[in-house]
Amino acid sequence: MEAFKLPLPAMWIEPLWLGMQILLILLAGYIAQRFVAKCLTRLGERYPFPPQLLMPLRGGLRWLIMGSALIFVLERLGVSATVLWTALSGFVAVAAVAFFAMWSVLSNLLCAILIFTVGPFRLGDVVELVDTTDKPGVKGRVIAINLLYTTLIEAEELGTGSAMVQVPNSLFFQRSVRRWRGTDVFPSSGFEK
Repeated sequence: MEAFKLPLPAMWIEPLWLGMQILLILLAGYIAQRFVAKCLTRLGERYPFPPQLLMPLRGGLRWLIMGSALIFVLERLGVSATVLWTALSGFVAVAAVAFFAMWSVLSNLLCAILIFTVGPFRLGDVVELVDTTDKPGVKGRVIAINLLYTTLIEAEELGTGSAMVQVPNSLFFQRSVRRWRGTDVFPSSGFEK
């Protein structure tokens, strides 16, 4: 530091030196990711690699290089890489557990959006979820569709009265579904609106 002999106050030299180091690290990361991208482009021109392989590889390497540069910058600022790694791995573990716990709810929400947009059935239709060819599944008239389940009303059988069944929306995309549109195609006995 003494060799530079800059006419700056001594308390400014350390932050300026740290800022220069950070800029150099970010510049080196940028140059390295550009170099890797050009090498991958040349490799793709020289050998018949499909673009579907090179694009994710290029993006992944870019994130790896710039993430490493960011870790080096944070180390220069006094943050330990061990602390960063512990925090990141803890966050990923919690996110994975939360995603796994919410998977069925998220699946039903996505399937509800698909039911509303694609329209495999609508209110008033009679649907049957088929388990196997020789074993009948749930069958009833659709009376309500919400974000988690579809409500069916079953036919009266042997004088037992009709029952309402709530079927998770994801089941309509996991099993075969028979559908009768409206009341004209399917006999209406037992299916009062």
